[in-house]
Amino acid sequence: MKRYEAVVVGAGPAGMTAAVYLARFGIKTALAEQLSPGGLLLQTCEVENYPGFPKGIKGYELADLFSDQLESYANLTRVQGEISELKIDGERKLLHVDEDWLEADSVVICSGVRHRKLGLPNEDRLLGRGISHCAMCDGNFFRGQVVGVAGGGNSAVEEALHLTKIVSKVHLIHRRNSFRAVPLYVDRLKSVKNVVFEMCTVISALHGEKELEGVSLKRLDTGNEEFLPLNGLFVFVGFEPLSRFLPAEIARDEQGFVITDTEMRTNLPGVFAAGDIRSKLCRQIITAAGEGATAANAVNSYLEHAHG
Repeated sequence: MKRYEAVVVGAGPAGMTAAVYLARFGIKTALAEQLSPGGLLLQTCEVENYPGFPKGIKGYELADLFSDQLESYANLTRVQGEISELKIDGERKLLHVDEDWLEADSVVICSGVRHRKLGLPNEDRLLGRGISHCAMCDGNFFRGQVVGVAGGGNSAVEEALHLTKIVSKVHLIHRRNSFRAVPLYVDRLKSVKNVVFEMCTVISALHGEKELEGVSLKRLDTGNEEFLPLNGLFVFVGFEPLSRFLPAEIARDEQGFVITDTEMRTNLPGVFAAGDIRSKLCRQIITAAGEGATAANAVNSYLEHAHG
């Protein structure tokens, strides 16, 4: 069992920022990540609102910049694997990663979120067979074809914009008659000719055996249903926290997001949270990075007090 002063769970913008700050404090730190560093940033086509990049930057490019900065710190260990359990044993924090355990004086939870599903029959079976949560990853599979995008937030509108450059037609399917997305993105999408807005509409069924063939649309204002042929469907209807490994005693809101104070402290001493896993309203790259820095500063204060 390897022991660290701090373990950061998750290498998205919050986790990588926390790791940089912890390393610069001289704290022996492990950064654990199951997949490639970047989190949902890797699924973001274009980042246009991150300071320092007035012309925008690709999501994967920004993730690489975050990751590259970690390489120069000798007191930072990068651990590849899934954290499946966090145990609290007094002041000791034990984290199960694959077939091993890590021991830590403090933990920063930056495990992030995953895309919420529609909750319809056949959805899991058709995932990767016409249904996707990443236009940048899978958009080219539908070049010149007809696709749908479900959702009305920033992710849905931004991904729809990306798809309009690849496919022949995009049906944007949204349950409300207005968007939660930034008006700038909505206005851009409305100016594109190959977009059909399916407002006040929900997807009531998914059709297809070996691959997606179309969806049933239910009009909420009339109750009418109709079949819409689609080659692909990109689902952006919100997020759910990646928190199954967390102990039951950690405080969470009704949706399962971790509750912290303004210094990213949870209700458990020595356990902190930052980024999309937190209970909050604004989920942006820059807020995640700021929270990672705040959490690292709080960890430093906690360790100084704990070590007397």
